[in-house]
Amino acid sequence: MLPFVKKEDVLPVCPHCKKEINSVWFRELKGDLGKRCLYFCPHCRACLGVSHRKGLTFGW
Repeated sequence: MLPFVKKEDVLPVCPHCKKEINSVWFRELKGDLGKRCLYFCPHCRACLGVSHRKGLTFGW
């Protein structure tokens, strides 16, 4: 098992543009299946990930 090491003095690098990421932009996506967030790089706007669905509601 690999240990987790907390590093506050190192910034992550965008896998697309290779620039250091000092903030992450996000946009909320709303639809019939709840709310999700799309996370993207502030430099190249490449998608870094999408959150899982939350707040599912069904009209039963």
